[in-house]
Amino acid sequence: MPRTDQPSYARVFLTFARNSLVRDMTFRSNFVIDVVTSLGWMLMNLAFYTLIFRYTNSIGYNSGWGKYEFFIFLATTIFVNSLVQAFFMPNADEFGELVRTGNLDFALLKPIDTQFLVSLRKIEWSSLGNFFFALGLVLWSLYQLDYVPSLAKLVLYPLYLACGVAIMYSLMISLAAASVWLGRNQSLYDFWFYVTNFSRYPMEIYQGTWGTALRQFFTFIVPVLIVVNVPARILVKPLDAAQWKFAALALVMTAASLLASRWIFNRSLLSYRSASS
Repeated sequence: MPRTDQPSYARVFLTFARNSLVRDMTFRSNFVIDVVTSLGWMLMNLAFYTLIFRYTNSIGYNSGWGKYEFFIFLATTIFVNSLVQAFFMPNADEFGELVRTGNLDFALLKPIDTQFLVSLRKIEWSSLGNFFFALGLVLWSLYQLDYVPSLAKLVLYPLYLACGVAIMYSLMISLAAASVWLGRNQSLYDFWFYVTNFSRYPMEIYQGTWGTALRQFFTFIVPVLIVVNVPARILVKPLDAAQWKFAALALVMTAASLLASRWIFNRSLLSYRSASS
């Protein structure tokens, strides 16, 4: 097909976004309940950590993650999770059904990249309510700390948030691609919960024999500790040599994760056999 016949990816994405919004607004009560439920869960999390800080000054001994620094860390976790859950989670969860029912055939026939199509065709707008909750939490915590980040930090923070989302997406699409070999992959949400649990806390708490092993595994093999730790550190800690080294590692691990997930996805398509064949 001539290159000029290739669709505009931006226009296709906007069409997906509009269709998803129309679908969500068709059932407005359900949309509002989803938003309220998610915000209620966020408030309970915040109340839980507020209670913990009544008995300790920091998360981790001399870690530097005091109450409001940790609230910025918590908000960073919410930023990443809300974006992944809004844009990628519903599509990754549905990928197994496309394989099982043979509907993946229709995606393969479209004149557009298959991974793009199956990754972004549905958006869960209600999950973005948590994003704005996190934004309010960051601003409130910075106000409590009486701290104004430098321009460099304000530029780097969203960049490394995007890196965190990319790493989580890579893990998710790789797991979803396994549906081609397994037939059905019902453990997606379980895996997501287990993995994101390790990313929700500062890496300073992973000490000792088992802690060090976990920190290295979840930094260099399955790099989920980079997802939240790097952007949160950039925003609230000094940009010293160690921080820059850590930031460079995050870029390398993000690129490696995306390349690995692309390879796994393409390999899964080569093994795909239509359910109708």
